[in-house]
Amino acid sequence: MSRLYAVGIGPGGGGQMTIHAREVLERSAVIVGYPVYVDLIREEFPDKRYLTTPMRRETDRCRMAFEEAKKGSEVAVVCSGDAGIYGMAGLLYEIKVEYPSVELEVIPGVTAASGGAAILGAPLMHDFAVISLSDLMTPREKIERRLRAAAMADFVICLYNPSSQKRAGYLRWACQCVLEYKPADTICGIVRNIGREGETYRILSLEQLKEISVDMFTTVYIGNERTFMREDKMITPRGYANG
Repeated sequence: MSRLYAVGIGPGGGGQMTIHAREVLERSAVIVGYPVYVDLIREEFPDKRYLTTPMRRETDRCRMAFEEAKKGSEVAVVCSGDAGIYGMAGLLYEIKVEYPSVELEVIPGVTAASGGAAILGAPLMHDFAVISLSDLMTPREKIERRLRAAAMADFVICLYNPSSQKRAGYLRWACQCVLEYKPADTICGIVRNIGREGETYRILSLEQLKEISVDMFTTVYIGNERTFMREDKMITPRGYANG
């Protein structure tokens, strides 16, 4: 049976890629992906055949991968972070019904939430929610309900896709929603270019977070009522010290 892999390469590729992901890419003849993610690994796997499609062409990208696998090649669809978290795994499974002869396997990776958390310190040690602010596939009204529910429940909140050219004010809007339930001095953090060249991070208050500009390469963390900062690190206690 032909085989297709959905591979999470980590937020920065390279050193944040799992051993299993690397092994799969080494034996795959064809690698398919969004150009930005393909460029993260192209130098490490120069002998592969690469196929790409631009943003908003995800369905075409998945069908392209299935067609290549159907020919008998081992094919990998690469995704930043984890293929099953805002990646291509779900869409690949939806399309797989058209290709019963192709076996699909998901190879997990380090998602931006955990990659960025390691840079900030330990902000996700307790219950947390991951919410994308992109409204391309989720109505803004539903995003707002999720933001309010997570803030009301005092989850640590990790925000993906916090801003873009068309959504320049979305982080400010999200912070305003959260500020209805969390105090203005709640500890927050941002990490840009996780695992990539130019990686930076900053710890700040929720009120300060509302006023800053970020981009699509930034992951945002909003702490819970017990999150604190120590030695320039963001920490959410689990409670072990009280045991």
